[in-house]
Amino acid sequence: MEAILTAIEGSTIAALLRNGRWSYAAVNAVHIFGIALLIGAILPLDLRFLGLWRQAPVSELGRVLVPTAATGLAIAVAAGLLLFSVRAQEYAGNPFLLAKLLLVATGASAALALHASHGWLLRDASDRRLAWHGALSIACWTAALACGRFIAFVD
Repeated sequence: MEAILTAIEGSTIAALLRNGRWSYAAVNAVHIFGIALLIGAILPLDLRFLGLWRQAPVSELGRVLVPTAATGLAIAVAAGLLLFSVRAQEYAGNPFLLAKLLLVATGASAALALHASHGWLLRDASDRRLAWHGALSIACWTAALACGRFIAFVD
């Protein structure tokens, strides 16, 4: 594993990010933009699942918010991998990064399972199932956000 992490750190892209004046900051900004899209789309949908805005059909909100969240997740993951490459060995042992990855995997897997069992527009999902998913999702994404922030504070 150490050889893989060393190779990642030694890659051209990692060197460019480490040594470029603005490259790391730009990728970090892209990562934050992806997170903003993800959380900005997930939170209102989850709150609807929990019973807010009952006049707004889940299928109509989902039509806009689900692809927005998926796009945000893809952007955040791609940029996050680039950020990881800069200090792969150090980050691989960071407990907050490991927790963040587990929480992101749980949140994304739960969303995929919900949509796989009830269709992408969630027309036949029960209110109870949606509420359970909304609570789990808010917990996962909020905790992942906090863990991501704490990564920088572990020595």
